[in-house]
Formats: sequence, C-alpha cells, structure tokens
Amino acid sequence: MKKFTTLFLLFTVVLVTVALEAEAQRFTKRKQYATVGIQLGASNYFGDLVPQPDFTSMRLKSTRPSIGINYTKRHFPRISSRIAFNWNRIAGDDAKAAGPDEGENLGRYRRNLSFRNDIKELSAVAIIDLFENRHYYRRRPDFVPYGFLGVAVLHHNPKAYYENGSHPGLSPDKDIPSGWYALQPLGTEGQFVDQPGTVSDPYSRVQIAIPFGLGVRYKLDRNWDFSFEVGWRATFTDYLDDVSTAHVDKDVLLSEGNRVGNRNASVIFSDRSAESGFTNDLITEPNGFSRLRPYGTSNNRTRGNSSDNDWYIQTSLGVNYILNPRIRRPKFR
Repeated sequence: MKKFTTLFLLFTVVLVTVALEAEAQRFTKRKQYATVGIQLGASNYFGDLVPQPDFTSMRLKSTRPSIGINYTKRHFPRISSRIAFNWNRIAGDDAKAAGPDEGENLGRYRRNLSFRNDIKELSAVAIIDLFENRHYYRRRPDFVPYGFLGVAVLHHNPKAYYENGSHPGLSPDKDIPSGWYALQPLGTEGQFVDQPGTVSDPYSRVQIAIPFGLGVRYKLDRNWDFSFEVGWRATFTDYLDDVSTAHVDKDVLLSEGNRVGNRNASVIFSDRSAESGFTNDLITEPNGFSRLRPYGTSNNRTRGNSSDNDWYIQTSLGVNYILNPRIRRPKFR
C-alpha cells in the first residue's frame, strides 16, 4: 500500500512539473472556464474487516454506493481546481469476507465483527491534465486522461446491526432491541473506561484524508463532458470500521467505571464471536454474556491491527456541464 502511494505521488509530481513549465506561456482569463457536475459510483473500504488490509482484498459483497457533486475551475491549459462534496457508504463483514471453510481466514469468521459507515466528505483537489488545452473550451481535446491530488475533511459514523435474541443464552433483561447502533458512543475497545490497558480517548468522527487518483474525461458535445474516475482516500484514522486494537474484558465494560450509558450494548458490540454459530468453543461467563474461546477477553489482545490506518476508494462515472464564460467584447465608439 505504501509503495503504491509513493509511486503515485511521484507520478503526480512529474505531472505538476511538466504542467508548470507549460504554464510559462500566456493563458488569458478569457480562456478560463468552470464546470458543475455530478458523480455516481461505488465505494469500497480497506481495513481490519477484510481478508487482507490492502487493495487486493476488494470484494463485490462489500461494495456500496456513492454520489457526489462538484464545481471545477480551469485556471491553465493543464491545471484545474475542484471542490466536491461526496457521500460514500462503506461496509465490512467478517461473515461475508471469510468463511468457515477458509482455513487462513477462519479466525476472522469466528470473530464475526461487521459495520457500515456513511461518510460525508468535502474535498479540494488540484487536477493535472495529460493533454493541454490552450484554446477556448469549445476546442478542448475530445479525450483527456488526468490525475488529481488534494485534501478532504470528512465526517464518519460507523454502525452495526443487532438482532434481538441472537446472543446465545442472554437473558431478556440484558438483551437489547433490534436495530442499527452507532459504535463510537459505545466505546467497544474501552474508550470510556479509565483503566490501564484500554484505549485512552474516544476517536473523533471528524477526520482529515488525502484524496488522490486517476481519471479520464470525454467530450460529449460543446458543453458536456463525461468522466470515469478512480480515487483513493488515505485517512489518518484506524476507526472507520470501529476496530483497531484489543479486546476488553466484559466485566470491565459492565463496571461502574464505564461511562457508556448502555453498557449491555457496549459488551455485545465489542465481541460478536458468540453469534458466529460455533458452539464447541462457546463459553458463558458469570455475567451472563457468551464468547468463543479466545475472543472477548483481554487475554486475547488482538481485536484489530493498529499498525495501518483505514482507506476507502471511490469509483465513479460523472457528467459535467461547462458554464459558458462571460467574454467581454471591446466597445466601439
């Protein structure tokens, strides 16, 4: 993943260098123009709830929709800037990304964690075209490959679904209603417990990301362009899926020291192994909650992998409308 990012950034630097050299020639304001557009596509995520946390693990079962709107301003023959707002849904599910017959992924299947996350993203990127256009927009090239790089701020809120009665042997007074639950307020890795060995602070649902990618643009007619684009988002959080570090003992999450309002929900979503269907290794603790050996206890420290942050990718088709530039004509006396 890091090697891919480095190669792409080097490619982008080369494009920028070539572009800046070309901009030494005059490009008048009369040739500048703006576009508005819409993008429809698909989102995928790379993190702890996929067979391997890298780009080769993308699976159609975890593909979710995305939609976006954008405003683009062409400043120079090769260089444009774009402001965009995108909504991306990402998802991951151990039960779908792995199977009971897959030996190398059996541990993930037994872990049985899942999530979905609706990401609202506001981004600003620089777009570098491979082919320049030194003329008015009407004479732009028919086909243009391009790359882009920028910065984005996003809001995310991972959730998971629970079906009432699915936790084996749990008494009705400790069970929770069916529905989708926001995971960050539940502190599933002990974020709200002041105790050594737990995560110190809850993660922020507002994050920064680096969007970068490649695309192609095709001229449909005088004012319309069609585009295909693949863009990666390198984030600075490992909690898009609410999974990063270690299991916490259920008694700790049930203790008075846990500031979570619904402690039963905190316990259930911290460890879903008991719901995976295996019964041979099922353990019911004195507190009434069940788990598979060795999950759901601080003796098994690994719940996720905190060494890599989460990523997501947006693949989209778009249409863009060129806003006719207002050209000032000379006045005749």
